Amino acid sequence: LTAASARRQAARTVLSGPAGGAVGALAVAREALGDASPNIITFDMGGTSTDVCLCPGQLPFTSEGEIAALGLPLRLPIIDIHTVGAGGGSLARLDLGGALAVGPQSAGADPGPACYGRGGQAPTVTDANLVLNRLHTQHFLSGQLRLDAPAALAALGPLAERLGGAPAAAWGIVQVANAAMERAIRKISVERGFDPAGFTLVAFGGAGPLHACELAARLAIPRVLVPRAPGVLSALGMLAADLLRDFSATALRPLAGLSGLSGAADLAALFAPWEARALAEIQAEAAAAGAAAPPRLERSADLRYVGQSFEINVPLPPGPPDPATLAADFHARHAQRYGHAHPAEPVELVNLRLRALVAAPPLAFEPLPAAGPDPARARLGQQPVYFEINEELAALSADLYDREALRPGHRLAGPAILFQLDATTVVPPGWQGQVDLFGHLLLTRAA
Repeated sequence: LTAASARRQAARTVLSGPAGGAVGALAVAREALGDASPNIITFDMGGTSTDVCLCPGQLPFTSEGEIAALGLPLRLPIIDIHTVGAGGGSLARLDLGGALAVGPQSAGADPGPACYGRGGQAPTVTDANLVLNRLHTQHFLSGQLRLDAPAALAALGPLAERLGGAPAAAWGIVQVANAAMERAIRKISVERGFDPAGFTLVAFGGAGPLHACELAARLAIPRVLVPRAPGVLSALGMLAADLLRDFSATALRPLAGLSGLSGAADLAALFAPWEARALAEIQAEAAAAGAAAPPRLERSADLRYVGQSFEINVPLPPGPPDPATLAADFHARHAQRYGHAHPAEPVELVNLRLRALVAAPPLAFEPLPAAGPDPARARLGQQPVYFEINEELAALSADLYDREALRPGHRLAGPAILFQLDATTVVPPGWQGQVDLFGHLLLTRAA
């Protein structure tokens, strides 16, 4: 939306940061995977939280969101993103029962993790990653911030005494954080009838690439895509976002009463007044933004079985609306979401929804000079890094790389750590990666 629209309708900017990440991830995936409708799961891990979104070829929308930090419902159409309180700054502690817990409390930006050297005393996920040597004291933020390893060890001290040493405590913190993020991804995939194995995990945010491969392995996700600039992908997504206007109207009536040609005409007539208004408003918005693409209208309906208290949104294909097709699509979506459907039961139309949009110009990534498969020019050396091998924690010699020196064609194998200004990427044993034409990194599990 334009700045003028944001002033008039400020509520439409709520949760726009996570939404930008989902838009940017889908744009990068289309380019990197060569697929106009890629199946991806976005994984945006920052300092205080992690945002995940399942995109089955397109962005998913919901009209029943929530501002989780405040516990407030949000009844505006938004991208369907699930958030958990696990991030690089999440604090680790033992709960009253003696179990290790991570988050949702966070060290915040000030003082931040103990290793930032600004007075933080409680251990965080970032401190744990440093103790595991997954971060480097001299390569964080391209060397602009020297991490304080002794401070991280001191912060982990009380937990280390209870959990068998600093590496074991750090490993436990990372695994508890990973478990929280795994549950979040299962909630938007498995619990909604989607198999994560059929998706690519797009990892971004400052901390996402640190945890992505191990998280993918837990979910049997075969591929991880790390964009060229993962730490600022949300900003990139803002540039790639379409202009949108959403409209809705209650139309409570039995869907069976709209069967046949007359019913299709009645359904089209219900949309007609909104379509004229939507076109006028989106054209004015596009003119103010200097957007040149033609406007497009997308119709959908909220349906439910009679007696239910929740609805499923079902898109209508272009052309004259067909109530019979709409009912069949509802039954199929109900079966996917809940594992059962009842075609003999009457279906009720609850709301009509209309989205008017003007597509943004596609992102044009700059190709990088190609190179051979050997990434020697980007290698920084080696260091021991902790991984779990056969259920035992072990320090393995890992190759260190300057990711900004990697070029298209370069291949690498784990264990490896890749450093860049805005993120750090961990490639565990058994994973391999290749840099594509635009500098994006595609990681896959070795056969």
